Amino acid sequence: MNTAIGLLVRFFERWVPDSLVIAVCLTLLTFVLAITVSGMAPLAAVDLWSDSFWTLLSFTNQIALTLLFGYALASAAIVRRLLLRIAGHVRSARMAYAVVSVVTGVLALLSWSLALVAAGILSRAVGEACKQRGVRVHYPLLVASAFSGFVVWHQGLSGSIPLTLATPGHFLESQVGIIATSQTLFSPWSLITAVLVIVSLPWVMGRLHPGSDDAIREAPDHPLGEPESARQVTDADASADAPASKLERSRLLAGTVVALGLLALARYFAGDGPGLTLNSVNFTLLMLGILCAGSLRTYAQNVVAGGGIAVPFLLQYPFYAGIAGLIAGSGLAGSIVGLFTTIADTGSLPVLGFFSAGILNIFIPSGGAQWAVQGPIMMGAAQQLGADLPLVAMSVALGDQWTNLVHPLILLPVLTVAGIAARAVIGYSLIAMLWSGLIFVAALLLAA
Repeated sequence: MNTAIGLLVRFFERWVPDSLVIAVCLTLLTFVLAITVSGMAPLAAVDLWSDSFWTLLSFTNQIALTLLFGYALASAAIVRRLLLRIAGHVRSARMAYAVVSVVTGVLALLSWSLALVAAGILSRAVGEACKQRGVRVHYPLLVASAFSGFVVWHQGLSGSIPLTLATPGHFLESQVGIIATSQTLFSPWSLITAVLVIVSLPWVMGRLHPGSDDAIREAPDHPLGEPESARQVTDADASADAPASKLERSRLLAGTVVALGLLALARYFAGDGPGLTLNSVNFTLLMLGILCAGSLRTYAQNVVAGGGIAVPFLLQYPFYAGIAGLIAGSGLAGSIVGLFTTIADTGSLPVLGFFSAGILNIFIPSGGAQWAVQGPIMMGAAQQLGADLPLVAMSVALGDQWTNLVHPLILLPVLTVAGIAARAVIGYSLIAMLWSGLIFVAALLLAA
């Protein structure tokens, strides 16, 4: 088994390019498909692509802030010590793979954005702690193990498709009505499936540990948040007793803004608002980051140090926005989904919906955007065939989260924090994807 896995990993190390190159290649592929399959005029395709290129700037900015705030929180000295203390309890390589996978999986059920940030941070912390203790952990596999838990995010509290269907006034309400989360997120089959994935993935990832010590690549020598001296600004230009310096280092000033922020959060969650959203997650990360940093100056330095994490995402997401607009506007998305629904019956529709969503997710790596394109088609097919509407909706959610495990854009935040290239990780992520896919398909067949 290790020989086969080794060959697979080496294949991806040789053939997987930088994630920006992949984004451009997917763009060109979408152009070819829109022109040849959907019959779109080339210049019309160019116009559609360019018009869609900047349509997701708000979402892109939200994600970039999530990554920056998450990194800044983890870089605070008190948080870093806590992470290393927790990681210090790891006694073996297989235990390391299991810990990061389970923690990310649990966090994914709470918030997908937190899980993404945590996967990279946990990889760095556990990798560093293991290296200090002499526990030989294969770092690419450790990062893949941490990321593998992310595969259940759409079955958690931030799952965009089930939450959309449960929200009054959603765009499909006239077609399918309101579908409560008790029928989707909190249905027994979905909960059991998520638990099975979270529990079994650590065993699968542990089995992938290299059989030879020579094949093990340990964590990098640049620990998270270090070296502090590289990020700190000296007081050479200003006296430590100057009013400006005192304000910058003031714990009272930082504590006051944190107190206001925590009060605002308490009022927000006590009200009738939408609950856990990207904005509320970012606001929470911001306040916790300032609190743990102790001063506004230190916090600003922590955020600046994480700038390299957000930049690749800011660069690449507009390309995927352009792809999403092109694949939706050309009718190509409908062709992909329709290819599956035309051969479906009541029992097979959820499984076929799962695979069509997995394919579409490669081109539209956003659960909400994908549902806007695929939702009307799948719900219409489910009504026509008399299939279970909540089950079909969740099949799309499972398919969307499934291929995230090998999507370069979704991997990007984890890889940037972890300090490793996609080509070193994606072979292991593919194994995690195949294993979770078996569980998802079996669950959909049994639930149907």
